[in-house]
Amino acid sequence: MNDYYQDLGVSRDATPEEIKRGYRKLARQLHPDVNPGADAEEKFKRLSQAYDVLSDADKKQAYDMGADPYAAAGAGGAAYGQGFSFSDVMDAFFGGQPAQRGPRSRQQRGQDALIRLDIDLSEAVFGADEELTIDTALACGTCHGDGAQPGTGTTTCSICNGRGEVQSVQRSFLGQVVTSRPCAACQGFGANITNPCFECSGQGRVRTRRTLKIRVPAGVDTGTRIQLASEGEVGPGAGPAGDLYVEIAVRPHETYVRRGDDLHVTLEVPMTAAALGTQIKLSTFDGMKDLFIDGGAQAGDTTMMRSLGVTHLRGSGRGDLIVHLNVQTPTKLTDEQEELLRQLATMRGEERPEGRLAPLEKGFIGKIKDAFKGR
Repeated sequence: MNDYYQDLGVSRDATPEEIKRGYRKLARQLHPDVNPGADAEEKFKRLSQAYDVLSDADKKQAYDMGADPYAAAGAGGAAYGQGFSFSDVMDAFFGGQPAQRGPRSRQQRGQDALIRLDIDLSEAVFGADEELTIDTALACGTCHGDGAQPGTGTTTCSICNGRGEVQSVQRSFLGQVVTSRPCAACQGFGANITNPCFECSGQGRVRTRRTLKIRVPAGVDTGTRIQLASEGEVGPGAGPAGDLYVEIAVRPHETYVRRGDDLHVTLEVPMTAAALGTQIKLSTFDGMKDLFIDGGAQAGDTTMMRSLGVTHLRGSGRGDLIVHLNVQTPTKLTDEQEELLRQLATMRGEERPEGRLAPLEKGFIGKIKDAFKGR
């Protein structure tokens, strides 16, 4: 009978981890694809047989007691298959960890969910508390995630005997190769639900509509996503819930336009107010505010009102409010108003003014472009 400990290069009191390391080390050296020596195939067979015995607690115990684990097989083959797992060979070469054996859990993590939330611009400026109505999967209240009708439970799979996997053996030039695959009868769970829950049909979860309150932080913009951990779909078997992502969409405002964290608005002012200067009450998201317009204001001029824009999403402070002036020229005048304007034109020598062409960047369009530069 072979000395399997010597074949693996380990002591008789070696731990399972030491046996595994010894096999991986020698498998890299003796595999026929790496070692073309004449006796490489035979050495590798002995190495695989030694590992097959010493890595199995029952076979190892029989061997340590002096019995030959393969004696009962006779000449036609080994009692324990005289094989090795193909995954163990791959682990030896690539340094991976052996696959987790045994039945898989019915509990799985749920999927993430995405929902859109429409808000007003004012809510983006200051933040808001919102209520969401969502349809997601929750744990079944009848079976509490077991998937079985209360009082019935599950039965051990008769095909895999609860292991969740079945093995097949194939012969190759290396000997017998053992491969494992999930059991088709129980889908790898190791047990079958004989009486599925009527409420969830054995899934352990049901789709339910629920209401969720969230806080929308100040400064969000269209496309911003808010992550709510564990508020998504509950997984099969009442597994851990995924995350819920709330994507923000800001509704267009009838007068204000957002550019970054600044707000822009166009203010129409009479020609006389623009010429003389004035103070106007302006409706902002912070209430009515005084806006001072200097005399001689031109169409397209802008004035800035500090810290009346959108709250910065990250960091402190707020953007600014940019007011664009649109000077209105009267289209209808009374006889008295027209006479007064003619007198003013005479006083300013503007009865027959000579028009001057201004460079585009200095005109109305250019001033609007300048107002948006760097914003």
